Amino acid sequence: MKHLVPVALAFMLAFVLLACNDEKEPDADVNKRYALIPYPQTLAAHDGNFNISEETKIVTHGSFEPEVKLLQALLKQATGKTLTVGTDAGNNTIELITDTTLTHAEAYTLDVTNNNIKIKAKTGTGIFRAIETLRQLLPAEFEGNGAASSEVKVPNTSITDYPKYDWRGMHLDVSRHFFSIDYLKKFIDLLALYKFNKLHLHLTDDQGWRIEIKKYPKLTENGAWREFNNQDSVCMKRAKDNPDFVIDPKHIKQRDGKTVYGGFYTQEEMRGIIAFAAERHIDIIPEIDMPGHMMAAIREYPQLACTGNAAWGKLFSTPICPCNEETYKFAEDVFTEIFELFPSTYIHLGADEVEKTTWGQSDACKVLMKKEGLKDLNALQSYFVKRMEKFFNAHGKKLIGWDEILEGGVTPSAIVMYWRAWVPEAPITAARNGNKVIMTPGNPLYFDSQPDKHSVFNVYHFSTIPKGLDSLAASNIMGAQANTWTEYIPTETRADYMMMPRMTALSEVLWTNRNQYDNYLTRLTYQYERLDRLNVSYRLPDLDGFTERNVFVDKAVLDVKPPVKGLALHYTTDGTLPTLESTTLSEPLTINKPVTIKLAAFTKEGRRGDVYTILYEQQNYSPAQGVKEVNNGLQLSFYEGFFKNTQKIKADADTTLTVADIVVPEKIGKGSFGLKYRGYIDVPQQGIYNFYFTCDDGGVLRIDDRLVVDNDGMHAPLQKSGGVALEKGPHRFELDFVEGGGGFTLDLKYSLPGDKPAAIPASWWKLVQ
Repeated sequence: MKHLVPVALAFMLAFVLLACNDEKEPDADVNKRYALIPYPQTLAAHDGNFNISEETKIVTHGSFEPEVKLLQALLKQATGKTLTVGTDAGNNTIELITDTTLTHAEAYTLDVTNNNIKIKAKTGTGIFRAIETLRQLLPAEFEGNGAASSEVKVPNTSITDYPKYDWRGMHLDVSRHFFSIDYLKKFIDLLALYKFNKLHLHLTDDQGWRIEIKKYPKLTENGAWREFNNQDSVCMKRAKDNPDFVIDPKHIKQRDGKTVYGGFYTQEEMRGIIAFAAERHIDIIPEIDMPGHMMAAIREYPQLACTGNAAWGKLFSTPICPCNEETYKFAEDVFTEIFELFPSTYIHLGADEVEKTTWGQSDACKVLMKKEGLKDLNALQSYFVKRMEKFFNAHGKKLIGWDEILEGGVTPSAIVMYWRAWVPEAPITAARNGNKVIMTPGNPLYFDSQPDKHSVFNVYHFSTIPKGLDSLAASNIMGAQANTWTEYIPTETRADYMMMPRMTALSEVLWTNRNQYDNYLTRLTYQYERLDRLNVSYRLPDLDGFTERNVFVDKAVLDVKPPVKGLALHYTTDGTLPTLESTTLSEPLTINKPVTIKLAAFTKEGRRGDVYTILYEQQNYSPAQGVKEVNNGLQLSFYEGFFKNTQKIKADADTTLTVADIVVPEKIGKGSFGLKYRGYIDVPQQGIYNFYFTCDDGGVLRIDDRLVVDNDGMHAPLQKSGGVALEKGPHRFELDFVEGGGGFTLDLKYSLPGDKPAAIPASWWKLVQ
């Protein structure tokens, strides 16, 4: 019997239909059979399986030799034998067939029956994408070093599939911290599993130059190594509680009596990485970041800077000088070797965060600006970018730059990578100008930001097309990628943790592009075993059922269940970090006195998830305040300036106004600022009220002078929570917030015990007349 399943309802209907069939699948196995990420455009579920055995043959009808080798390797991992290849179709075969009727280069069909498997595609890329789907249909125990079996079952299905976006990328910064060749290959294999097709490698920055340039050997002889810096010191401090932050000793050496840290890829090593990626139909996009972020190069070749030395400006490092012909010779020499090494059509110039002060002080720049009619320093940067783009184009390459390249004017042929979420007009301007655009906004696609329970949701609900674009301009959006900057990611395990499982959500956004979030979460649950076997140190699923700061009047109960099978919960009450030897939380724990609990989940292998510090404070119900004549709303005071935390907000407000809710009026929500909301929250019943405060950058919430949530300091969007015991009626409400610049997030929700967080009704906000 065949069951046609609409994509969004695939698992629910598959369960119902299969349950009605005489040949029932086990209930718990239905979702597991088709736990594919990203989910195909269409999937029809069928009863039965195709059994791959040592006698199964691979049959090819087209030029798919590289894909056949990868398929053989995949199935040898499962069966223990290299399957033979032939041209005669029949039963017990896996057929790879050319189908020129498929229009997209990555499209494929996959049909699995009791007798055989048929894969059809127009190109080898499509064949490979189908093989990765087949890989996910295989039992997870065959991944990694799993034991082979004489017979492997593949669930019967009919799939038609293709991607929504052509640019489905991930970025990795190997400059701030160096990553091994083995890790890059492991990461590339993971990208292939989830149907990404672009790997953007950030190869150079102030902290290290990571790719060999034969004409300038000092770039890697010296520029690839550094003494420990302030970012390394932060990692070392964090390593005391978390081994993910231990600086990798493989990348440390002694030189001239000093301890130096770093590493680089020779061109030969990089060719091997590129070939490994190409076999998996993934393009590696190299980024050589200039004119800014060039301190590692300027230290070795100081003539590249207008000042003749490497230094730090007000915000960023000294850039190379665009008014010196020697600069262009250096840049063209470097990129000539990059062009020869990387087959990618796309090459990333960077061109972000340029400290232009030294340009403005340079006599040579003043002369050049006058000669070329350049009105300001942004136009001078544009001059540099356009000149480099001509060089790129002359060598058959396309230039990509961060969205700052728009500021001084840009040619329509340059590709804009949008990252500054606080400049929402940038991708719209670029797309309307005819530029191709790759979306990488910091929120939510900077995977170096600390993940929390909302991170996967936020990535999954990211809209690739900016609001306000018509269909013609929207066609210039090539796709998106997530960026992982590694200032505070010194190890491969930490990189895994920061990127996974967020990366799986992005894969579905860019491939399937259909909102089926709850269904995705179900499928994700079945991906964890596969990731375990691939030795991916992903972030374990969040624990729930508590806030960071909990209050109780008589007693409270900590009732937490492991979010997925196979996890064990352990806790301490003495301030130490939980280990596998700590007390197991296997049943609800009654709290009847103030205590601080540290709780964490552990895998069977002993890997620890996030450590949750849960504070329990005993309170009496705070009495309602005696206020009578009130209006709806809150008082909002605005303080212009930069404040590291809410305690630093200056004394006198620049503006005071009344708002109906906790909102930031558009006219004041720009740049760096502080806010104070004052008034009353009028709660409708006595109870324990929990509040969930998400902010970027910092914020503090107090009610009746009681600290409820402390989410202060400079950080990416992060939610913290806390509770307070309140009588029915109005209570003094104080919320302070600071934004350091670069775009803000400010959101406050509440819940009563047993309820899900919800928006606070605007009718609860009161102001005394």
